[in-house]
Amino acid sequence: MTEPRALILVDIQQGFDDPYWGARNNPGAETNAAKLLNEWRARSWPVFFIQHLSTNPDSPLHPDQGKTAIHPLVAPLPGEPVLTKSVNSAFIGTTLEQDLRAAGITALTICGLTTPHCVSTTARMAANMGFQVDLVHDACAAVTANVDPSWRNSAARPDPKFIHQAALDQLNGEFARVIATHEALG
Repeated sequence: MTEPRALILVDIQQGFDDPYWGARNNPGAETNAAKLLNEWRARSWPVFFIQHLSTNPDSPLHPDQGKTAIHPLVAPLPGEPVLTKSVNSAFIGTTLEQDLRAAGITALTICGLTTPHCVSTTARMAANMGFQVDLVHDACAAVTANVDPSWRNSAARPDPKFIHQAALDQLNGEFARVIATHEALG
């Protein structure tokens, strides 16, 4: 890493510890995100926390559920920006793009929850806006919530590691460079 890159931590929130989300792969995602965050802070590089405030009253990420706080392993320090959203993309309804452009940032490192939803949407939009994107696969995770087996060949819920891998495969090369935490740090 030579040029300053912004670290975008997408929806790493306490509500994702709730059983509502079903099975999850990569229980170490928050720990790896914390490693990235510590490195970015040590280099005084820009960090942006994205916080999802769901409009679904049943979601653990709905403000009335009391679980919208950023996960303690990656809690923002005073003065670090926390941008709130209620849709999948960290760029819609926030100042993220304007903040990045004003700081002259052209390269992003993205991690967070969940891989096929808000992380994927944010990475895709970032690439479409012309940002160079590194997506840190082991600092992300997928869940089985919202998986509807009714239209599948099998009624079994897919394993979240396959959901995670499929999302990464669709992003790699076209929208992002998919890398591991040690590569992002190294």
